[in-house]
Amino acid sequence: MKKLSLAAISALLAVTSGALAEPYPSRPITFIVPYGAGGPVDVLARALAEPMRAALGQPIVIENVVGANGTIGVGKAVHSAPDGYTVSIGNWPSHITNGAIYNLNYDIQKDLVPVARLPQNPYIAVVRKDLPAKTFQEFIAWLKANPGKATEGTAGLGSGQHISGVYFQKITGVKFQFVPYKSGSADIIRDITAGHIDFTFDQAITSLTHIKGGNVRALAVTSDKRLEAAPEIPTVDEAGAPGIYISTWYGLWVPKGTPQEAIDKLGAAARAAMADPALRQRLINLGQQIPPPDQQSAAALAAYQKTEIDKWHAIIKDAGIKAE
Repeated sequence: MKKLSLAAISALLAVTSGALAEPYPSRPITFIVPYGAGGPVDVLARALAEPMRAALGQPIVIENVVGANGTIGVGKAVHSAPDGYTVSIGNWPSHITNGAIYNLNYDIQKDLVPVARLPQNPYIAVVRKDLPAKTFQEFIAWLKANPGKATEGTAGLGSGQHISGVYFQKITGVKFQFVPYKSGSADIIRDITAGHIDFTFDQAITSLTHIKGGNVRALAVTSDKRLEAAPEIPTVDEAGAPGIYISTWYGLWVPKGTPQEAIDKLGAAARAAMADPALRQRLINLGQQIPPPDQQSAAALAAYQKTEIDKWHAIIKDAGIKAE
């Protein structure tokens, strides 16, 4: 009887061990998007889902968790089981600037582990069509000649447009007014088109259609490289304001404690997706810039994230930008 019991126990342990050693991934993986459906992060997540599914052999489920400028969705990912089946996909605001603006119940660098650096979406200096300045240098001169009179549309306190404007003021010494919009880029571009406000710094992914339609004018891309989707727009370096680099870049993270095997497989799948010709062309058409392969790794994301936190947190704190 005793031998039978031991045999039964041994069999049970073998079954249990086999279940625990299930290869990763063995079920669907959830990407938590910290913003609403249809926004830039959601669009990128859904674009990555199919080629990553092909590489991983499991579906990618998109879960939109909105609120507090992305902090709620990121918090949910942070506090999820560290098993490789919950992935935080986010961007410059959700994983960089929010850390300086909000009192978070998590630490972006300590509680999340980098997986892969994804494309970046530089901003474009967009102005009303009848603005006297025709170049970026002329625009800076015009702002200096009219201190405090010009208006920049933003999506509110701490938004990409707001922080871009603060940085632009800091670098160039110009002064202008911020006009916040609750609904974001669509209404901002509408009011620039109508001449109600003067300009904004908007993501290429949302402004290119309006620029190409002739509703607004583009003066410069806040990057050191021209956009393949709009090669006619000069970079800030070429436009006479070198170094004013601003972009909403994207990445993948998992909760601290996630097995290295899962991190490696997710990272490899993300890199394979970005190498897919069809996806690359789709991203380029959206104004995205895909980092070179050696800058797509988890280590590259960790290094870049630290550099960005050091840069932007100091700027945000110096400007006194803080959520109430």
